[in-house]
Amino acid sequence: MKNYIEKFKLFLQKKASSKVRKIVFPEGNDIKIIEAASICSQLNISKCILLGNYDYINNFATKNNFFLNKNIKIIDPDEIRKDYVLNLFHLRKNKDICNVEQASNLLCNNIILSLMMLHNSDVDGVVAGITHSTADIVRPTFQLIQNNHKNSFVSSVFLMLFSNKVLVYGDCAINKYPDENVLAKIAIQSANTARSVGIFPKIAMLSYSTDTSGSGKSVDRIRQAISIVKNIQPDLLIDGPMQYDTAVSSEIAQKKFPDSSVAGRATVLIFPDLNSGNITYKAVQQSSGIISIGPILQGLRKPVNDLSRGATVQDIVYTTAMTVIQSF
Repeated sequence: MKNYIEKFKLFLQKKASSKVRKIVFPEGNDIKIIEAASICSQLNISKCILLGNYDYINNFATKNNFFLNKNIKIIDPDEIRKDYVLNLFHLRKNKDICNVEQASNLLCNNIILSLMMLHNSDVDGVVAGITHSTADIVRPTFQLIQNNHKNSFVSSVFLMLFSNKVLVYGDCAINKYPDENVLAKIAIQSANTARSVGIFPKIAMLSYSTDTSGSGKSVDRIRQAISIVKNIQPDLLIDGPMQYDTAVSSEIAQKKFPDSSVAGRATVLIFPDLNSGNITYKAVQQSSGIISIGPILQGLRKPVNDLSRGATVQDIVYTTAMTVIQSF
């Protein structure tokens, strides 16, 4: 059973290491980030740029026997903030920044600094959030990375690494109250992410009811979303509404939804709203102790991924690998 997880982790490592990418960590002084960067560099997952204090990071690494090789670069953020002031001012001057001084003040925030590094293509991706909320990461990402991206739609997934399979959970971090059109977009983006990591997408649209057992607006919304997906991408395997147990258990699926091509074999699970998605992923993660990679943001012009503040070192390592893969 354990071999399945190891094989999937090895797949992510190999795919990430197939191309050299620079990933910046704006919370470079954080203990977990330092350890994760050490692992990423040893596994050749990415070139890691830590924004932080050089002496602190090196001393901490030495004390804890973390190896910081040539794939890790430590940058004092105070030494580079000025390099991005004019760029930030011109990027946002007609929106929410009035003058150069305001831009300079905003760049005191390492999250914004790292996003400007990405905007200028000085790095290939950003991984942040171990000490910041999702809103702290997502709001400036939309402003600085997505601001000129037409028809932009962003959602998120978690890769849940169980002992015998990997499931894709969406959307557990971004869209609070998705209507049928938004649910359809989440399903399609999540299927694309699944494919990018070698998972064949079988999409279960989750609900409190299965098949025809329930009725009402929330169930109708699921059915409408399925219809929209089938019209846009008729080749996708998608079904619902169905309950979580029906989606993942072949035995229960045989009883509740025997005619479904997805029930009992789902690999991509789409939750009806942010409440249910976020609660479920945290409940599963905390009760089972599995590796949870994400939230992985989908639909961005350049990859930025938000760590849960409860993320483990392993979560950070493989979120970094996913960030590299998204940059291809």
